Amino acid sequence: MDLPETISSEALYDRIGRTYGAIRQADRRLAEPIWQALGDARSVVNVGAGTGSYEPPDRHVTAVDPSEVMIAQRAPGAAPAIQAAAEQLPFADDSFDAAMAILTIQHWSDVNAGLAEMRRVARRRIVVVTFDLHVAHDLWIVRDYLPEIVPNNIQAFPSMTQLLDALPKVTVQPLLAPRDCTDRMFATLWARPEQYLDPQVRAATSTWDQIPAAGSARALRQLRRDLASGKWDERYGHLRTTPVWDVGLRLIRAEVGP
Repeated sequence: MDLPETISSEALYDRIGRTYGAIRQADRRLAEPIWQALGDARSVVNVGAGTGSYEPPDRHVTAVDPSEVMIAQRAPGAAPAIQAAAEQLPFADDSFDAAMAILTIQHWSDVNAGLAEMRRVARRRIVVVTFDLHVAHDLWIVRDYLPEIVPNNIQAFPSMTQLLDALPKVTVQPLLAPRDCTDRMFATLWARPEQYLDPQVRAATSTWDQIPAAGSARALRQLRRDLASGKWDERYGHLRTTPVWDVGLRLIRAEVGP
């Protein structure tokens, strides 16, 4: 999500990140493909690591994040974390086998600079998880209730074309979101509309923070009415029993080594 020039990613997550660890718990079904994409990498730098979601437990991981609040929520025994920005990684060239960035690049001030830094410090490969907005913007929560987020997303998220142009030897695969995904980000609540009405859930995602208060209040009123009247279930009730859904999550793997 795009950030105004006066609000840094660090400041945003110092504010909204206080309940992040309780709401945004890594889902093993999303984690497994990410860990597989790291391949034979033994040392990994996790850029924009936050609380440590999706860090592989069987590799030597170094975490990087600009927010003290997020770093403070890392679990005991988690990988060591350094406070720094993606655009200026404090490591020598070729310091790690792989660099990963999971649902963070939309918060970087300069995506191309951050990707260049990942290429600089990674010897073998880069793994990135982001959103394909063409798919994400077709979700019912966006289309029917929060169209205001579309221009913000377009400004904040790099396009798939930009990412493919910036990285070598790229492969892309969808990450399908389970109906009961434990990582309760904005897009993974596609089958659980009531979750959007929970202020703690909303507080753990940057999406709601970027919407003007009047817009979010209007969307929530409409969603409450539609749930109470049965209108939402008439249109989308089948989603409650659908196992997985393509919400636009994309796993990108780039080979940077010889």
